[in-house]
Amino acid sequence: MNEQIFEVLKEAFVKIITKGVLVTIPMAAIGFALALIIAIVVALIQYAKVPVLRQIARFYIWIMRGTPLLVQLFVVFYGLPGLGVKVNAYISAVSVFALCEGAYCAETIRGSLEAVSYGQTEAGYCVGLNFCQTMWHIVLPQAMRNAFPALSNSLISLIKDTSLAANITVNEMFMTAQRVAGRTYQFMAIYLELAVVYLIFCTVLTYIQKIIEGKLGRYDNKNSKVTVNA
Repeated sequence: MNEQIFEVLKEAFVKIITKGVLVTIPMAAIGFALALIIAIVVALIQYAKVPVLRQIARFYIWIMRGTPLLVQLFVVFYGLPGLGVKVNAYISAVSVFALCEGAYCAETIRGSLEAVSYGQTEAGYCVGLNFCQTMWHIVLPQAMRNAFPALSNSLISLIKDTSLAANITVNEMFMTAQRVAGRTYQFMAIYLELAVVYLIFCTVLTYIQKIIEGKLGRYDNKNSKVTVNA
């Protein structure tokens, strides 16, 4: 019996890892990359206090943060076809992950932008830069360094949230585990193995996060010493 369970777990592990590398990780990476683009644009709109666009940005954040991610997935994948719009399951998942995560990241980046001294913006204006140039070259790099830990946590959270994509027929790690468990009836063993795989992925990302944070910390300390010596 133990040998049978071992063989099942070995088979499941290969399938789960394969789906993780080929489906889950790319889906999370693409979704998060798009989320960052959305977040930066939305955060800058709020930071610049553009009247109409700012209200639209706040409305977007309110909707995405106030409704469950699973409901958003169902609305896009199962709801839109009723309006004549059919979207591929994978594209639906990536789009919803990007929009939802973008709302949370937008607030993180907005807070980081506001934490940067306004004197940095004034300094940009003094050397002849316009608003966009000042944001891109001076303020945003500092804000993104401050926001990095929170953004990294959002990415790790998104890796786990990708399991919800199974509910709209995306064949990722969770669905693969479900199929193996349904065929072998080893539910406890398979789902525990799935949890371990998610834990491995998140642990690797956490390790990478710490390395990058350390490098950013040394970079900030180096800049501080240069400023003091000057």
